Amino acid sequence: MTEASAALPAAQATVVRKIDIGLQRRYRAERRFRAYGIVALSIGIACVVMLFSSIVSRGYTAFEQTRVTLLVDFDPKVIAPNGDRSPDAVMSGDAFRFDELISTALQKTLDIEPDDEDGLYDALDLLSKGSTPMLRKLIADKPSLIGTRSAVDFYATGDVDAFIKGTIHADVPESQRNIKDRHIKLIDRLENTGTMHLAFNTGLFTFGASSRPELAGVGVAAVGSFMMMLVVLTLSLPLGVAGSIYLEEFAPKNRWTDLIEVNINNLAAVPSIVYGMLGLAVFINFMHLPRSASLVGGLVLTLTTLPTIIITTRAALKAVPPSIREAGLGIGASKMQTVFHHVLPLAVPGILTGTIIGLAHALGETAPLLMIGMKAFVVNYPTTPFDPATSLPTQIFMWATEPERAFSERTSAAIMILLAFLLAMNSIAIILRRAFERRW
Repeated sequence: MTEASAALPAAQATVVRKIDIGLQRRYRAERRFRAYGIVALSIGIACVVMLFSSIVSRGYTAFEQTRVTLLVDFDPKVIAPNGDRSPDAVMSGDAFRFDELISTALQKTLDIEPDDEDGLYDALDLLSKGSTPMLRKLIADKPSLIGTRSAVDFYATGDVDAFIKGTIHADVPESQRNIKDRHIKLIDRLENTGTMHLAFNTGLFTFGASSRPELAGVGVAAVGSFMMMLVVLTLSLPLGVAGSIYLEEFAPKNRWTDLIEVNINNLAAVPSIVYGMLGLAVFINFMHLPRSASLVGGLVLTLTTLPTIIITTRAALKAVPPSIREAGLGIGASKMQTVFHHVLPLAVPGILTGTIIGLAHALGETAPLLMIGMKAFVVNYPTTPFDPATSLPTQIFMWATEPERAFSERTSAAIMILLAFLLAMNSIAIILRRAFERRW
């Protein structure tokens, strides 16, 4: 064996060892990278879980509300002393007559002496200030109650509700809580008889804005958001899809189209409050459209959503293989027939997904709506897009700034409702994408 042949296996062994060392280094780097990814994903999931846990733990109690069930004697001599039982007469009647009905029911329930005015006032302090209007409306809607005796559920005040739910504690010194000891005694008596109890808070979904937390709900805000989403869908979908089709399929490739594409991409990154300032200047100050109307909010959100829809629609059109276009043109179809009969149907899943994602993004916008005055105290449901309205995000913003403790849980509950809407919209996007998806 020559020296050259003896040195060859040693050199090969050295090369193999170097390769093994390099492979081990690469495997360690891959394991570290995989570990980094798992850690990053775990941190992200933990943050999301913490966020949702915080919101749910603070807001789930708002789905129940403390009620006080009283047996009310609908005395016709008190309700309609002149004999007129019509709804108009009931709604325009003296409010003190309905206060008397509630006071009488409380006296009988708590065995309060007629001359014990302090005890009666303490009992009335447990009921919401909206009890009288609620009773008046109940009688106006059901005149047949007059002359009968029926059980009526009244809302307790926000402080009483917080005490029942454990937010306000009895062991705190009386001077540091809104619920006094005499009120606690009455609450205990009502709880022991089953008169005061927790029930599902339907008002959270049906009521509008209110300065009293027990009478505040997201119903009016949800209708306002729905009207704005209709405006956004009506305007942004056809405009966005039409603009995307022109830019992607028909527009000549020159400096002007390149400039338009760059500006569309830049508009998608513009802060939403800028669109609010634009809406304030154009739609309100120049066009004199009504402030705090669903129409104006929808127009502003349309401007916010259009770049997103255009970008996603163009991406969906680009995803269609060129062979589809060539085949359409090859069988004699015109350019427009090829686009609308062959390309566009295949791009529908991506277009729908982008549209719904854009709507979900618009549904959660707050800053542009605040700029156009959507921070309004709206009690009644809007019937047209020109009526004063508010939205779910702005309602959440207004509740978050309220000092009352009971508004805190309603803020978290409204966030849960908004997140449920967003989750539903994203689920619809996934379902529609799978339903219209085609393979080629």
